[in-house]
Amino acid sequence: MYLGIDLGTSELKAILVDSEQQATLASAGVKLEISRPRPQWSEQAPETWVLALHRALDALRATAPAALAAVRGIGISGQMHGAVLLNDKREVLRPAILWNDTRSFAECAALEAAVPESREITGNLMMPGFTAPKLAWLRQHEPALFAQVATVMLPKDFLVQHLTGERVTDLSDAAGTGWLDVAARDWSDRMLTATGLTRAQMPQLAEGCAAVGALRDELRQRWGIAQPVVVAAGAADNAAAAIGVGAVSNGRALVSLGSSGVILAATERFAPNPAQAVHALCHAVPARWYQMTVTLSATTSLTWAARLCGHANDAGFAALAADADTTAAPIFLPYLNGERTPHNDASALGMLFGLSTRTDTAALAYAVLEGVAFSLADGNAALQAAGTQIEQATVVGGGANSRHWTELVAAACGFALARPAGGDRGGAFGAARLARLAHTGEAIEAVCIPMVTETLIAPNAALRERLAPRYERYKRLYALNRAEFSSAV
Repeated sequence: MYLGIDLGTSELKAILVDSEQQATLASAGVKLEISRPRPQWSEQAPETWVLALHRALDALRATAPAALAAVRGIGISGQMHGAVLLNDKREVLRPAILWNDTRSFAECAALEAAVPESREITGNLMMPGFTAPKLAWLRQHEPALFAQVATVMLPKDFLVQHLTGERVTDLSDAAGTGWLDVAARDWSDRMLTATGLTRAQMPQLAEGCAAVGALRDELRQRWGIAQPVVVAAGAADNAAAAIGVGAVSNGRALVSLGSSGVILAATERFAPNPAQAVHALCHAVPARWYQMTVTLSATTSLTWAARLCGHANDAGFAALAADADTTAAPIFLPYLNGERTPHNDASALGMLFGLSTRTDTAALAYAVLEGVAFSLADGNAALQAAGTQIEQATVVGGGANSRHWTELVAAACGFALARPAGGDRGGAFGAARLARLAHTGEAIEAVCIPMVTETLIAPNAALRERLAPRYERYKRLYALNRAEFSSAV
């Protein structure tokens, strides 16, 4: 039995996975809140993650005590980039600055100027979501606190430390900090020095499937586990999701329609395209990398629009789009929290263009789904510019439950989407697979098998043709308004 834990931005999830059939036997989730004390800020208190972890595991013990007692390995996936700052007593110094916090945009430019080769080292543009510019911001704006920083951790690694006492991170998460030499799979002293840090303040590096410690005795006793439990290094959320659907080798890809929208393509070589904000990151297993594009507001856009229109249920609001009069639908730019791929523009703003008296809630729902699909199409174009061609991808996340939305994404991007049988397993399932690898030492391909396809959604040629002129207008609207976005923030 293996336990997978996923520390998301809005929820911590925990699942128990059977070692024979890789079937989910029990699950528990605990909601999390985000603090936004100032514009562009996004923070969480790391202590709330520990409380959520305990609540989720206590719930699993209450509902599936025998299964929890049989656990032999634990893996954790988590939200990327967040800066968790500890002093020399391992005490938390301030709320964690999260991945969707954009306060450090100026520091990104300063870091790239200080290290002209930063894109070659990290394989990425320096983005405000990354961890390194957050620490550069802290050094400038909270110098007394910066001076106390003994350890910088990523969100999931704070939980690994709580479970094991070990200070460690995996390479897929480390690759999103801006401090890693991604090709060499090692910390870059050049990038660390640029932010006033050293290796001594960084966690040890490990492959995601490596065993990095054992579950502490007091926690085993709390959850009724008699035998030793191995804890894996784990993975960044999207890398874990890729592990969960078997996207670990060339030709395997993943589309995630969650809070953010992601296209992830597994590679067996380091293949960056920083000029168009494509991430090139280490995978959670050895000698593998992946390319990734990011739409910052995917289901986030849907939730926003549903609330604006008085709909409490996101799925019900999305369903309106299937019957919309698309000739009355505006063009939607889903840049509610800025945008990453391909623009890397923290000041980008959302837009509805083309409103008229004919525009109703169904047309608005359609515009939101279409706008997110167009943003993903932008990401796919950036991947193609880096030499990656996707023919088929597994689609996961809450948005994958909408047939209409996935049809729009398939048509806009021009590749097929495979919806997996058994529902969306997400990062927690991939984390459980990493726990199994850490415990058994099995071959990666023997455990990280592709999921069975329930529905294959091919790109509809007629729909793709109808979308083409709207997509061109979508792209023009960003170009025409970029200067206005910058002056409005």
